[in-house]
Amino acid sequence: MKRILVDVNVALDALLPRPPHKDAAAKIWTAVELGRVIGQVPAHGVTTLFYLFQRAKGAASARRAVADLLAVFSVATVDQAVVQRALALAWPDFEDAVCAATAEAERCDLIVTRDPSGFIGSQVPALDPATALAFLDREGGPGRLAERPRVPYEARRRAMPLRGRTHPPRSSAARR
Repeated sequence: MKRILVDVNVALDALLPRPPHKDAAAKIWTAVELGRVIGQVPAHGVTTLFYLFQRAKGAASARRAVADLLAVFSVATVDQAVVQRALALAWPDFEDAVCAATAEAERCDLIVTRDPSGFIGSQVPALDPATALAFLDREGGPGRLAERPRVPYEARRRAMPLRGRTHPPRSSAARR
């Protein structure tokens, strides 16, 4: 099964949802959620996601978003060896270098990012979500990912229990 590292920008596109990128990001999320690919997010990306989500939607929403993320994606380790590898890459964008080094360490097949140009020279190919879906369809066998019905993230979060969730989402009144 293919392993992908999902950059923070793609996770945010699915969680917030941010046009015009939300549809492709939601399809990537769904592919991971359905077990068609193994999806990981870099550890440093979880804190970045929380910070940005909190600014956009508040702390309670940020906690729910991270919980939902962790119910679908595993967290890829960012340790001293990964950071040293990222430093050795000497890329202008250190965060991209850390993502690339993380993908190498986790033996990922792809990095899914909205900015593949930031990963020139990566040992792991970096593709935008739409191109990644096409690649995974070609490589992944039956059950084309790009053609699966897309259910908006918010509707899935409210309607379907995610792996790891043992209770239904609380009502908006209970969250206050």
